[in-house]
Amino acid sequence: MAQKKRSGEPTGPDRDGVLRDLGAVSRRYMASYALFNQALADHLGLHPTDLQCLNLLGLEPGPVTTGRIAGLTGLTTGSATRLVDRLERAGYVTRRRDTEDRRKVLVEVVPERMAELGKVWGRLNGAWWEMFDAYGDEEIAFIATHMRRTVDLSASQVERLRSGKL
Repeated sequence: MAQKKRSGEPTGPDRDGVLRDLGAVSRRYMASYALFNQALADHLGLHPTDLQCLNLLGLEPGPVTTGRIAGLTGLTTGSATRLVDRLERAGYVTRRRDTEDRRKVLVEVVPERMAELGKVWGRLNGAWWEMFDAYGDEEIAFIATHMRRTVDLSASQVERLRSGKL
């Protein structure tokens, strides 16, 4: 298994075994998250991508364009428009003209619906935070760093897949 390693890191059968275990655990982790996301989306009557779009919109400082939603989700603008249509029908977002540039249409979340989503997440959230009680601050910081790197790598891999340069 030809893996890039940091200077001073062990190599050989122990490292290969650890990397194999990491590969298997990673696959289970990703599958468990995808299945959790599906179950939560089903519970809310949403598509899993729509749920994650709401998640990302909740991190934005204000209303966004459909083009921004396409960028956040990696969808085409046409697919992002259909996603916004679904979220609007479900009552989670509204569209309005930008007061500074009337050509732009802004998508904004409906606070009451996001609060309902927050309540559902709140009933689930405690168990997630309890899981982190077993870790020290340095370990949690390491996990956060890993997650940031994973987000960046995933974005580049999505781009790679969509560009056909596999």
